[in-house]
Amino acid sequence: MYNVEEEKIIEQIKQLKKSKKAIILAHNYQLLEVQKVADFVGDSLQLAQKAKEVDADIIVFAGVLFMAETAKLLNPKVKVLLAKDGAGCPMADMIKPFQLQEFKVQHPDYQVVCYVNSSIEIKAESNVCVTSSNAVKIVESIDKDTPILFVPDQNLGNYTKMKTGRNIRVWDGMCPIHHFIFTVNDIDKMRKDYPNHKIIVHPECQLDVIKAADFAASTKGVADYVAEHDNIILGTEIGLVEALQYKYPEKSILPLSSMAVCIDMKKTQLIDILKTLENEANEITISPEIAKKAAVAIDRMLELSK
Repeated sequence: MYNVEEEKIIEQIKQLKKSKKAIILAHNYQLLEVQKVADFVGDSLQLAQKAKEVDADIIVFAGVLFMAETAKLLNPKVKVLLAKDGAGCPMADMIKPFQLQEFKVQHPDYQVVCYVNSSIEIKAESNVCVTSSNAVKIVESIDKDTPILFVPDQNLGNYTKMKTGRNIRVWDGMCPIHHFIFTVNDIDKMRKDYPNHKIIVHPECQLDVIKAADFAASTKGVADYVAEHDNIILGTEIGLVEALQYKYPEKSILPLSSMAVCIDMKKTQLIDILKTLENEANEITISPEIAKKAAVAIDRMLELSK
């Protein structure tokens, strides 16, 4: 339930959306109250697909910077606003364009596969983008004799390498939440306490955690599984767990760890969405040169995801 002040903010957001022909896109890891006011909630791939097709003058993106950049790239005629200035992604900051450029000069035979959790400049230096939903499928579409550099997430890269058997070299980046919070000990404890529950983890987790779980899945994969099953333990950011608990109150949906909180994803509040929409603040701009190069990698991902 919302309090009186929150109800007032929500009503103002609704009026502004209508008058400005705006739409709100939100990631699964956002605060539950933010997800509730969004027109569409999804994972990175779903949000990219939605951003490309929406009929709106303004997109307010409740997520982090790289997601808003992707939305602008896919729908350049729409004004894209990041709901909270300063909401970034530590993983995306773990690789710089000059580092990738240096690697490509030294290893010209490599294809660069770029996780969507990266800056627009990194996407511009890559051959194709992937999300956790489609990484395995897209890597399998690349010639099996071609060596691959997977950036910036070592864990999704290692998971994809395990699933495909391809020659993949991984960058030394990671999501601090998925990489450090979840452990095999967590899984062992939850199996003992909840023997009838399936344990699903995100492929951004370390490989030993993935192997100890029942299986790994993207946020969309998790949501799809939960829709059809009961008694689930989820090793991912707490926002998705809370959203699924809210959607399916009759089901037993538990977090593998209650400490899995992404501070950047939790920066966005209802008032931020209102102020951003009111002032049309935090507009995303991309240089035409970078946009042209990055669009190749993103468009290739969307084509291969069909």
